[in-house]
Amino acid sequence: MSQARRAGVAMEAVGAREKEEEEEEEEEEEWLLQSLRLYEDLHAFELQAPTRLIEWARGNRVCVAGYGQSGGNEILQLLPPPTLQVKETQGLCPERDFKVECGGFSNRPVYSLKYVPDTSLLVTSGPPDSSLQVWQVSAEDSDVIKPVGAIPTVNGTGQPWAKIATVSARAPWVLHGSRLNSVQITEVESRKNVYMAASSNSEELSSLAFLDGNTLLLCCAKGQLCLADVRQPQSPLEAVSVPSAPCGERWCMGVGRGPQGSDSSSQPVACLSSGGHLTLTDLRKTSESLASAKCRVPSPRSDAEFLCVSWAPALEGCLAISGFDGTVHVYDTQSWDSSDREAEPIFVHRGHAFGGSDSSGGPPLVTVHTWHPQKPRTLLSAASDGSLHVWDWVQSCGKCG
Repeated sequence: MSQARRAGVAMEAVGAREKEEEEEEEEEEEWLLQSLRLYEDLHAFELQAPTRLIEWARGNRVCVAGYGQSGGNEILQLLPPPTLQVKETQGLCPERDFKVECGGFSNRPVYSLKYVPDTSLLVTSGPPDSSLQVWQVSAEDSDVIKPVGAIPTVNGTGQPWAKIATVSARAPWVLHGSRLNSVQITEVESRKNVYMAASSNSEELSSLAFLDGNTLLLCCAKGQLCLADVRQPQSPLEAVSVPSAPCGERWCMGVGRGPQGSDSSSQPVACLSSGGHLTLTDLRKTSESLASAKCRVPSPRSDAEFLCVSWAPALEGCLAISGFDGTVHVYDTQSWDSSDREAEPIFVHRGHAFGGSDSSGGPPLVTVHTWHPQKPRTLLSAASDGSLHVWDWVQSCGKCG
């Protein structure tokens, strides 16, 4: 190729890149204008390091933590802005930012963090193994979150990081495990093992949850669900595949709240696959789906490790999904049937997509989202560029609520 031809090709590449940047700027400006009518509230914050967890703690505090591989990952407990601390809008608020209330450092990546109800303890997990770290959130006169111990996993050698859930039914318990045959419950304060699952199945876990003080629900990465009863530790666990689960896709689950006063079997369960399939399941018959749909989402990056589905605690039938790109999609499932047809989201939060590049140089990817416990249409979401957004969409812009 001649020198002139090479120069021409280089100029074309530069021109194409500039055109692409201009289009992105125009798209961002258009979204910013639209946001004025789409959101009741929209706050954007920048964390010093990206987080893959957002956990509500005591007194409506919010916990986040870094997941970098180099050590020195911060665990922070944040005090939300006043607009998030009340149920009703209270007019002008001079404080519109999160405040760091206390913090600590973990020498390993923090992939999961759970507040232990009715205590001042946090439990975390992350590579390089399946052990858990226990942390004490100090009293009001201190701003330190300090490590107070570790919980090993039985037969945990060589296991990936553990998925965790907490409950305080009889005592502060943590449910943890990375594979179906390593699931156990440990009493957090005494470190006593109170339950070991009976299983020889080594399927990797993607999610687990307490349905109540006695009942556990486990979700395998390949799309099987498994119910377990703490009172029957010798009963072998039986993993049942999510109905019509496509092979080769990664799955996670989200468990919602059932009607007030109902038993655990009425809690809604949603299973989400890396291909965008959503299945709603009845716990009384996990082999059959109540409803299913296909979400219009791109193929996720990074082995679908940030796949996330969660039910709205104060908005019946609504759930949100993320982990595919820089967006969070909200769906109203109340009209869904078992046809598996494509579902239209009632709202899409695109704010993270217009942030800067993440550490890999690519566009930001939403790493986690969570709903506000009381405010029906308010969510918090975080992305791989360190952005943390709080958003509440306008009721008329969505069919839910």
